[in-house]
Amino acid sequence: MTTEQPQPPVLDLDPDGLAVRREVLGPDHVDAALARADATTAEFQEMITRYAWGHIWTRPGLDRRMRSAITITALVAHGHYAELELHLRAALRNGLTREEIVEVLLQSAIYCGVPAANSAFGVARRVLDEEPTTS
Repeated sequence: MTTEQPQPPVLDLDPDGLAVRREVLGPDHVDAALARADATTAEFQEMITRYAWGHIWTRPGLDRRMRSAITITALVAHGHYAELELHLRAALRNGLTREEIVEVLLQSAIYCGVPAANSAFGVARRVLDEEPTTS
């Protein structure tokens, strides 16, 4: 008896959102996330590409540096440290310096809590140590 492998879903991705998502997060990460999409996660991938990346990250009111700083703070506030690692790399890609990232985390310590910022600094240390020096 042979077991048929389910076919990967055909994703209906917003082209503007997909372009921004790849620019911010890096094509390798995005392509891997999309390749893992299945019947359970396909609609989620479509939703975040369309709304987060196609409707919010493409708005003219804030530049990508500011959006990255806000995103870092939100991830610290909610303790989403795996996602924080991804967005710290994105922040560097978007032009935030190491020093600016440290300042965002210090600000987060006051408004999100010292324990949350302490964990975030651990993630940041790891990410920044792996990245080439930029200022």
